[in-house]
Amino acid sequence: MDKKAAKLAYKASRRPMGIFQIRNEVSGRIFVGSSMDLAAMFNRIRFQLFAGAHPNKELEADWKRLGADKFTFEVLEELVPREDANYDYRADLETLEDLWLEKLQPYGERGYNERKKTSEERLRMIAGQNRER
Repeated sequence: MDKKAAKLAYKASRRPMGIFQIRNEVSGRIFVGSSMDLAAMFNRIRFQLFAGAHPNKELEADWKRLGADKFTFEVLEELVPREDANYDYRADLETLEDLWLEKLQPYGERGYNERKKTSEERLRMIAGQNRER
């Protein structure tokens, strides 16, 4: 298989997608997220944590303090692919992630996630930014 065919075959392949969590085995705190490619996301997060470049500084600080062996990466739920190869799974993943966030409540002492803003909160924030201009 030539390079071009291999690239096309990779793009056409279906990689596991879904909801994941990173669990701090010492404190029990978790971080919940979603990805179109779970394996790639786990690699990305590990790289960010080792490099000191993860956007969640609380998670990163615990990772540095406790060590990588005190954290586990787990798949909570995989999204089953549809027959339609062009289907966009982003909205499905967002809804599924919201359901898991609601179920697990990984905020504050229980986790590393920040609560998502409601539509009203986002509109107030946008209105406030527009007034500042």
